[in-house]
Amino acid sequence: MFLGVDIGGTNLRVGVVQHHALIHEQRALADFSGLCARLSPEEAWQQIIATTASTLRQCLEQYPQAKAVGIGFPGFIDPVHGTVAQSPNLPGLRNVDLAGDLSAAIGLPVVVENDALAAAYGEYVLCDPKPHSLLYAGLGTGVGGGMIYAGRPFTGEHGVAMEIGHVIAEPGGRLCGCGNHGCMEQYASASGIAQSYHMATGQRVEVDAIAQAAREGGQAALEAFALAGATLAQALAHVVKTVDVGLIVIGGGVSQAWDLMAPAFLTRMERDMIPVLKDRLRVQCSVSGDRAGIIGAAALAEIILASSS
Repeated sequence: MFLGVDIGGTNLRVGVVQHHALIHEQRALADFSGLCARLSPEEAWQQIIATTASTLRQCLEQYPQAKAVGIGFPGFIDPVHGTVAQSPNLPGLRNVDLAGDLSAAIGLPVVVENDALAAAYGEYVLCDPKPHSLLYAGLGTGVGGGMIYAGRPFTGEHGVAMEIGHVIAEPGGRLCGCGNHGCMEQYASASGIAQSYHMATGQRVEVDAIAQAAREGGQAALEAFALAGATLAQALAHVVKTVDVGLIVIGGGVSQAWDLMAPAFLTRMERDMIPVLKDRLRVQCSVSGDRAGIIGAAALAEIILASSS
C-alpha cells in the first residue's frame, strides 16, 4: 500500500493505492500558487510542506500500513537529487528538497516526479496489455508531457524531457510563459483555447463554457477547439518522429472535450505524420478519469522503494 499525491497550483489530492487501484482519496484546497505570490519563497515553502504533511497524516491515520509516498509535482525535477529545480506554476521556488523535507515531516520515504510523467506512468500501469512505449499529453492550464519507454519513465539527463507543451508550433506566435513565442500550449491548453476565443469574441470565459458554446454550434468556440486540435497534432507529429512510440494517450481536464478537438487533430496528424509511421501509431483519450497522476506517483514510489531495499 502506497500514497500517491497530486500537487497543483490550487489543489492537493492524496490517494491510497494498493495493487495499482485507488482505494481512498482525500482532497484539500491548497492555494499554493497564491502562497508563492504573496509570501517569500521560504515562508511559502514552509506552508506548502506543512499543508501537504497534514493531509498525508490524515490518510496515514486511516491507513498506517502505507510504506512510502510518491508525489507528482508541477515543475522540473532533478533526476539525480530529486529536488524541485523550478516550478513555473509556483513562482519563486528553486532547488527545494520536497522529498527530504516531507519525509522528515511524516517519517516515510518520499519520491518526487514531474506531475505529467507521474500521470504517464499511471496511464501505463493501467493499460492492459502493457504497451512497450507510451507518450502522454496532459491538457490542462498548460500542456505537460511524459514518456514511458520499455516500461520505464524517461526523465532526460536534466529532468526536463518531454516538455511537449513548449514545442514551437507557430513561429513568432503568442508569447509563452517560458519566454518563447508560439509554443503549442498557447493554443492547445485550457488557457490557449480561452485566449483563442477571447481574440475572436472579446469575451473572457472558462474552457467549459467554450465547450458548451461549441456543442451548441458557436462558430468561434468550434474554431478555438479546432485550432487546439490541429496545433496539438502538429507538435505531437514532430515529437513522434523523434521518439517513435507506439501509443499516445491524451489526458488532463481539456480531454473531456476531446470530441471537439479530434477531427482537426486527426486531419493534421495524418498530414504531418512521417509515412512509415502511419497506421502504426495509436492515439487514444485517457480512460483513467483523473486517477492517473495519483496512481502513477504511488507506483513510482513502489519502484524506488523496491530498488533501494
